[in-house]
Amino acid sequence: MREWKTVSLGSISSQRKGISYKSEDYSNSEDGHPFITIKCFVKGGGYEPRGIKFYNGVSTKADHLAPGDLLFAVTDLTRAGDIVGSPLRVPEIAGAKLALASMDCMRIEPDVSQCDKGFMYHRLMLADVRGKMVAYSAGSTVLHLDTKRVPGFLVRIPEDTRVQAKIASVLDGIDTTIEKTEALIAKHQQIKAGLMHDLFTRGVLPNGQLRPPRSEAPELYREAAMGWIPRDWAVATMQELLAPLPNNLRSGPFGSALLKHELVEEGIPFLGIDNIHTERFEPTFRRFVSKRKFRELAKYGVRPRDVVITIMGTVGRCCVIPADLDVSLSSKHLWTMTFDTEKVIPELVCWQLNFAPWALAWFRRAMQGGVMDAIQSSTLKTLKLPVPGLEEQELIYARYLKMTERIQRDDEQLQKLQKQKLGLMQDLLTGRVQVSTTTD
Repeated sequence: MREWKTVSLGSISSQRKGISYKSEDYSNSEDGHPFITIKCFVKGGGYEPRGIKFYNGVSTKADHLAPGDLLFAVTDLTRAGDIVGSPLRVPEIAGAKLALASMDCMRIEPDVSQCDKGFMYHRLMLADVRGKMVAYSAGSTVLHLDTKRVPGFLVRIPEDTRVQAKIASVLDGIDTTIEKTEALIAKHQQIKAGLMHDLFTRGVLPNGQLRPPRSEAPELYREAAMGWIPRDWAVATMQELLAPLPNNLRSGPFGSALLKHELVEEGIPFLGIDNIHTERFEPTFRRFVSKRKFRELAKYGVRPRDVVITIMGTVGRCCVIPADLDVSLSSKHLWTMTFDTEKVIPELVCWQLNFAPWALAWFRRAMQGGVMDAIQSSTLKTLKLPVPGLEEQELIYARYLKMTERIQRDDEQLQKLQKQKLGLMQDLLTGRVQVSTTTD
């Protein structure tokens, strides 16, 4: 890599920390400057608009940011260091006032004669720089980067800024494709949410059409615990929908029933909260038990099409166990439910537990201090759900499945793009693959 050189960040850029502020400096969007905070940073790099605040305190012209300016996080609320050192590019933000950065951010301004700004943005994401950012961060509850160390960080960059710009252009292109795919997924998720709400409040007639809304045909509806539902639907508690089996609602083994040294490297999967996501099962298994141990703990077993919900950690995520997972064991952080499939389709129960307003309202009753730190079995058993006839459930499920599969295809494409980007970053930002400019 003769055309690459090793430089310090301090020799090719200047850094300026954001504004120290107090809570009374916060303002509204009409009076204040857009204020970029730690919550605007995406893990590893990128901008999250929901983190934006507004600031009406003291600032100088030197504090003002322009679209495209680079910031990186200098604090982190996660002990893992997921955010500290992550960069973002200041976006176009509507309004008359220029954006400002909080003291949790540091602006980095490249010397354009030595370093292209777009290249700098992507270079800050690479593992060597991110690793140093984390290594030089400390704190008991909040990580704080020792910013005096940053100018001394060494990086390798192309000598030719045109090559740098070409690399940035390639990575920007795949970023744009990723953003479009994420927007498409969000759009389809919104469509699905609206569709499922209609399906669970109006249902589907045998001809495949939604029932007329209550405003047009009030005689078709009746009032129930969760609101107005079709007149011929039943209402049942979760307990009434469970299969007539022992342990149809169960958590995993507690205490001495399963000790850490009894976990093995290969065997029957031992599921935890990392496997259970909202409407998605993650089949990456880190822990296993032997067949002999599983026979001892068989009452805690998980089977295909069981509905599993997290009851600790990130509480309330729910998914259906896929058909290709023959058997596994539940941890104590999960509730596993086996439903009577002659009464209800498990995937439709799962959707309601994740999204239905009547289910979420029921769970909120169990919250303490605004946070649900666990879900009790009694909370699940007494939750009331609308229950269409099984034939109508099949019609609802067919629509659910079609939309879900569309989102899954988009999500698989997104994951491929993200992997492709990681590969390109390693190849292009380290010089493993050489890039030439069109004028060479």
